[in-house]
Amino acid sequence: MMSFNPLRALALASAFLCVQAPAVAADGVALLKQFVARTHAAKGSFVQSIYRANGGRGEQSSGDFVFERPNRFRWHYREPYPQVLVGDGEKLWSYDPELAQVTVKRMGDALGSTPAAILAGNTDLDATFTLDDGGEANGLTWAVATPKATDSSFARMKLGFDGSRLVGMEIRDNFGQITILKFTAFETNPTIDPAVFTFTPPAGVDVVGDS
Repeated sequence: MMSFNPLRALALASAFLCVQAPAVAADGVALLKQFVARTHAAKGSFVQSIYRANGGRGEQSSGDFVFERPNRFRWHYREPYPQVLVGDGEKLWSYDPELAQVTVKRMGDALGSTPAAILAGNTDLDATFTLDDGGEANGLTWAVATPKATDSSFARMKLGFDGSRLVGMEIRDNFGQITILKFTAFETNPTIDPAVFTFTPPAGVDVVGDS
C-alpha cells in the first residue's frame, strides 16, 4: 500500500498550470506567491514517485486531482492502488477500497503544515511556512517551504516552476524519504461542479474517525 498521500507529503495535494505572466526572471518565492495569488482552483493529473532514505526507489503511482480554495479538493490515486482523498472544507475523507475503509478527520487537524496547505489552503503562506528561494536546477526555478510547526508530517518541500507554471513538487519527510510529484496536466481556474468535493461512504465500508 502507499506510504504517502498528498496531505502528509499532499494532497492533499497536491498539486498541479497555465498562469499567464510576463517572461521575466523571478526567484522561487516570488513565483510561488504569484501562483497562490492567481490560482484559486485547478485540475489535472500527476505521477508520483517515492525514493527511500537509503536511496532505493519505492512505489510509483498516478492519478488525477481537482482543488478549489479554501480547503476543498479531491485527489484520486488510480494506479497501482486506488485511493480517494476528499476535502469538503470541513472534513478530510480518505477512502481505501482495498481495505473497505473510510477515515475521517477534521480539516484543521488534517491539513495543517502539509503540501495541501499550499495547493488548496488559504493564501497566507508566511504564517505557516518559512519560504526560501531554491535557485535554478534541472531547468526549473525552485521555492523551498519549511513548516513552522514542530509536529509537521514533513521536513521540507520544494516546488519547481517553469516560468510561471508549477510543474513539480519534491517532499522530504522526517525520516529522509523523498516523494516527487510531476504534474502531467494542470488546468488553472476551471469551473468546477461543487459536487466533486462531497463524499458519501460506499455501503458496507467501515468509517473510522470524526464522522
